[in-house]
Amino acid sequence: MIQGNSDPLPSLGARHGLAVAGLTLAMALPAGAQWTVISLHPEGTTDSSAVGVEGGQQTGSGRVGSFYHAGLWSGTSESWLDLNPMGASTSDAFAVHSGRQVGRARLSGVLRASLWSGSASSWVDLSPNGSTHSSAVGVDEDEEVGWAIVGGVYRASLWRGSAESWVDLSPPGNTHASANSVSGGQQAGVVTMAGAQRASLWTNSADSWVDLHPSGWEHSNAYGVNAGQQVGFAQAAGVYRASLWSGTSESWVNLHPAAASSSYAAGVHRGQQVGAATVDGANHASLWSGTADSWVDLHSVVPPDFTQTYAQGIWHVGKLTYVAGYGLNSSTGHTEALLWVRLPALSSIPPAR
Repeated sequence: MIQGNSDPLPSLGARHGLAVAGLTLAMALPAGAQWTVISLHPEGTTDSSAVGVEGGQQTGSGRVGSFYHAGLWSGTSESWLDLNPMGASTSDAFAVHSGRQVGRARLSGVLRASLWSGSASSWVDLSPNGSTHSSAVGVDEDEEVGWAIVGGVYRASLWRGSAESWVDLSPPGNTHASANSVSGGQQAGVVTMAGAQRASLWTNSADSWVDLHPSGWEHSNAYGVNAGQQVGFAQAAGVYRASLWSGTSESWVNLHPAAASSSYAAGVHRGQQVGAATVDGANHASLWSGTADSWVDLHSVVPPDFTQTYAQGIWHVGKLTYVAGYGLNSSTGHTEALLWVRLPALSSIPPAR
């Protein structure tokens, strides 16, 4: 199972009746709203994935030749901008906010935490002094988060626009830490202690660390944070369960759908969560509204050629909901970036004048 967009190892219009370029498919779901699925897969790439979204912008990567390039979209495949900085062999973009994108770029064999503002030439190297590799994974108005290897140890990292601003968020006693998302002065991520991954929350400093790990579980990780909610997974006996927190370990909510054998949540915004659930052996892009029973199978609205799908980021603008992700297209054999857009129910659309 793919575990979000922050693995620390390298490895539409505003009204109903929207018309967009590329693949579209609309289907009414029980909630009464209509979903449109848009292919973001750029021409000239073999594989692509969208993992971050804010309003009409999406971030991710596309495979150009033998290497992945960080990319930025504005709602269509044709809008894709290649963010790969000059001199970089490969790059990835993981999040977007307020016209800024974060990710990583490999230069001279070294992964460097990266910040862009809409173009390849805007690239800023965030890798802190003394680090061997680093990556930025989340971004807010004035903060970036991720990880940096310093002294041979992964350290949860916070920046404010420059390498010199780097703050080590790692609490004492950890052997590995990463910050995966940032929103409103809160950072969510993971800390490894005594061999166990523990979902974690910070407010701008190492001594603010809050252990979100739910009692009775072997491992946990927080991938997203927004408006006081954190999402990720809790795992035991090889089973991953999508998880939701509200700032404490005791607040943990199990989002795991009854129909699924495994699940995780990767993004959260305005009380809704997205991720993926394994159903009948296939991964299905998923949406929740705070409970397991609220689960919506977003895989049900994609074309049948897509045998696996993943939702990675969510954003709301007015009554529109944007979900960024990707799927495995069995007809091409490649992974392709997708954008789900939830349009308001017909009854909520004002009549034409």
